[in-house]
This record gives sequence, C-alpha cells and structure tokens, in this order.
Amino acid sequence: MDISKNFFELFALPVSFHVDLSQLSARYLELQKALHPDRHAHLSDRERRMSEQYTAYLNEAVATLKAPMSRAQYLLKLQGFDTTGESSVAIDPMFLMHQMELREQLEEVPDQADPFEALEELSDEVDSILKQLRSDFDAQYAAQSYDQAVATVRKMQFLEKLSVEIENLEDHLDD
Repeated sequence: MDISKNFFELFALPVSFHVDLSQLSARYLELQKALHPDRHAHLSDRERRMSEQYTAYLNEAVATLKAPMSRAQYLLKLQGFDTTGESSVAIDPMFLMHQMELREQLEEVPDQADPFEALEELSDEVDSILKQLRSDFDAQYAAQSYDQAVATVRKMQFLEKLSVEIENLEDHLDD
C-alpha cells in the first residue's frame, strides 16, 4: 500500500464530493483483508508495524471519505485550504443570525408542550439547511470556487455542531 496516495487514489475513486459509498466500502474491505494483522503475523516486527500503520491510514481514509463534512474539508485540504482550525473567513451575518435563532429554539425545546416534536422539527430544519449547503459546496468545488467552498464549509461546521447538540438533547430527554 502506498500511503503517499491521497484517500481518493487509495480507494480508486474520482476526486469529488460525490462518493460511491458502496464502491468505497467494497474497496475498503479488499484493502482491509490484505492488511489484516493475522496475515502478517509471520513477518518481522518492522513489517508488522508497517501493516499496522497502513491499517491506521486505511481507517482514517475511509472515515474521512464516508462523512460529508470531513470529505469536504479533505477536498479543500488537497487544494491547500485548512478548514479545521480557526478561520478569518467572514461568515454571512444573516446566516449567523439564523444560527442564533436556531440555538434559541434548541434552548426552548425542553419547555415545549411536546419537546420531541419540537426537536424533530428543529432537526428537520437543520438537516434541510445542511443538505442545501452540501449541494452548494459540491457546485462550488466543481467550479473551483474554493473561497466560496471554504465559506460554505464554515457554515456546515456550525450546522454539524448544532446537529450534534440536537442529538445530545434528544438523548437527555430520553433519560
């Protein structure tokens, strides 16, 4: 295995936001079988360590490509943009206002007559916005509008975090 390949090359996939998840899974299983530590038990310590490193690289690659957020970030990383740290990218003020409203709705959910219904409505709204942002990112990346794609990923990060908070509140309400 060549760990100098990018994750798309590793799985013989086109470099694109759209990923054929069944092809990704099939290729992952092929590579995982070839790298399984039991197949390398008879080899030297160095070769076994290399097998472990390859397996770790493979696992990181599949996790990255499976998740739309990390896939978008990885695509931008391949173009020289780091979207995982702090950013100086300005976020649209209207988007930020909407985020504040969504967060207020989340805080009010436990006080609703039917908190589960309120949570489901909020979750549906967040999912809808995320779906649109993913579509926007796909078009921006394909058009090589990387600055716009970076700004879209920043918005996606806000919504991904909110989505996790919604799930956490749902778990809390279930208890």
